[in-house]
Amino acid sequence: MIYGLWENSLYVQTVLLLLGTLAVLGLLTYSLSNKGPLLNSAWASLKSWIFVIPFVFAILALDNPWPLVFLTALSIQSAKTFFQMVGAYHRSWFVWTTYIFIAIEGYAIHNPDLLPYYDLTPMIFLGAITLIPLLRNSALHMIQYMGLSMICFSFFGWSLLHLARFTQMDGGILILIYLVMLTEVSENICWAVSRTFGKVKLFGKISNKVTLEGFLIALVFTLVLAWGMRHLLPVRSEQYWLAAGLIAAVFGRLGDLILSVIRRDIGIKNTGIFIFGRDDILARVDKLIFVGPLYYYVFIFLQGN
Repeated sequence: MIYGLWENSLYVQTVLLLLGTLAVLGLLTYSLSNKGPLLNSAWASLKSWIFVIPFVFAILALDNPWPLVFLTALSIQSAKTFFQMVGAYHRSWFVWTTYIFIAIEGYAIHNPDLLPYYDLTPMIFLGAITLIPLLRNSALHMIQYMGLSMICFSFFGWSLLHLARFTQMDGGILILIYLVMLTEVSENICWAVSRTFGKVKLFGKISNKVTLEGFLIALVFTLVLAWGMRHLLPVRSEQYWLAAGLIAAVFGRLGDLILSVIRRDIGIKNTGIFIFGRDDILARVDKLIFVGPLYYYVFIFLQGN
């Protein structure tokens, strides 16, 4: 018996296409992995993607609320990694308050009666963490911990979980896959081009992964891919795929750069669990912290018009 989205032929075709593409790229990069560090890094990343992606697709194919549960857990894990990165993980009151609010947001997404309150959670969260110094009767470093907690919740709770809001829509899982695919392709093309022949560094003091050449070529490829895979969207008109391609290419890089600013400021490059063969979990979700909410509200706006 087939369950969930495995009954959806478009989902199955998309999964097979992506797995097949990864397999072909994996064989190609493996055969060339000894030709240089760039290809060796590409093989290390693809190898882990090939291992992890089937499990992700299996979870996303499950009936509601399991994809939402998975994305909420991913959000909490991202928050944990952020606190570890900035050296605030030992401040358990702030950490657990963040976890609890992220879980509440996940439940609000699942419950239509609570969903209208979702956008109020950042203000409620701010009120909650300002009470912690009073409850602890301590003022030492509290501005720092409150600020870091607010950044963490805003990026990896409220913002990132907008992707989970797509799971409650008809065809929303396919929209989610579409956005993640566009942002990943955009990032990797920008990185590869910037590493090979990129000359004009746009943010040289923050990140060497973004050059003008890499960004422009990635933008073109992302728009072409957005057009080519537009059948994953419930509406295939140009406003939808063009908006997705632009948001993924432009604001995906913005999310990556913002996290690079934080890393540079505290003198840390890579932290946390080592997944997908490259970087920690934040390096996989940082590009989505602006893409998720921006495309969600653009999509809602286009639906209303």
